[in-house]
Amino acid sequence: MKKVVIIGGGAAGFFTAINAKEKNALLDITILEKGKEVLQKVKISGGGRCNVTHACFEPKELVKFYPRGEKELLGPFHQFMTGDTFEWFDFRGVSLKIEEDNRVFPEANTSEAIINCFQEKVSDLGIKVLKNQGVISVDKEQDLWKISTKSNIFYAHKLVVAAGSSKKIWDICSSLQHTIIPPVPSLFTFNIKDKRLTDLLGISVSNATVNIVGTKLEASGPLLITHWGMSGPAVLKLSAFGARILADRNYQYNVEVNWLSRPTDKILNVLLNLKKKEPRKTVILKSPFAEIPKRLWERFVKFSNIDANQNWADLNSYQLDNLANQLTKGVYNANGRTTFKEEFVTAGGADLKEINFKRFESKLHKNLFFVGEVLNIDAVTGGFNFQNAWTSGYICANSLAE
Repeated sequence: MKKVVIIGGGAAGFFTAINAKEKNALLDITILEKGKEVLQKVKISGGGRCNVTHACFEPKELVKFYPRGEKELLGPFHQFMTGDTFEWFDFRGVSLKIEEDNRVFPEANTSEAIINCFQEKVSDLGIKVLKNQGVISVDKEQDLWKISTKSNIFYAHKLVVAAGSSKKIWDICSSLQHTIIPPVPSLFTFNIKDKRLTDLLGISVSNATVNIVGTKLEASGPLLITHWGMSGPAVLKLSAFGARILADRNYQYNVEVNWLSRPTDKILNVLLNLKKKEPRKTVILKSPFAEIPKRLWERFVKFSNIDANQNWADLNSYQLDNLANQLTKGVYNANGRTTFKEEFVTAGGADLKEINFKRFESKLHKNLFFVGEVLNIDAVTGGFNFQNAWTSGYICANSLAE
């Protein structure tokens, strides 16, 4: 009987183990978890509902959500894709639903549905799950892997590293001659202190365009004002794709926001037309843009040097230009970052050049596999990181079952 050890009791580790055992019942599989509990990231994902995947069903479109791993995941996504994820969970009694923003959750609306599914399956299949087994070293002894923890030594014919963003495990991978790309945070919100945003906590716009001044980094989508600055899908996407650039700048940079995602000249024309049609209306009380919340509009008016009692007819060209620029070219200084909820994601990990993505096996060592976020693969928020876990776990399982 072939022995398999999986380092990491998270989503990728459980998914790999279950699929491998279902395909080859003779495998003796052990999952080693360093902590007291397993599947903790699954538990907190999506605010405790578990954002299982994203309703994008074309591999070429799906890979665009991965700042690191886009090229490497294209082939694997043709083998196990979003639709396969739906089918996999449905077959095992967990129905999934698509929400308006295309995020996918269990119909039960709780991460416990996923956790229970995994735990029941590993129990039914006889997969051993050992907690408090932090791995301290991995060595090769003839054709076997020797995995040492503080309290035990395990031997395996095949070893799967599924420990996520773990410095200790990355150090162990380095001891096995694998290159580790130094990790930096991804998926974070921008810390911005600006009087234009003060006391506007919770206000959002549906489609803003945000760019990092002096770079080609740009993203569009919903933008949310928080007590520490800016968040929302547009900002989080920008943080993911700009993870290394922003880290190099020590998280000090300027952010330009087009709150309407429309050219400045077109916005200026809208303002000029309103001045002609509603000359006696008070500017601060009459906005032509339904997308801009009232309190945010009032703030833009104030910082365009427009008095609270001024009518549209009273505005000069300087004030109109100022208002158009506040709406489309507002520059905000960011200094620092804040982790997005509890979902800490890093850019970094095992170098993708050293992985065979047809098997998720090391090119340096036979029978050594990597799945999930231990690899230098990460994605924007919305269920994409879990899809990487499912896809890599499934393909790795096929290799283990051979």
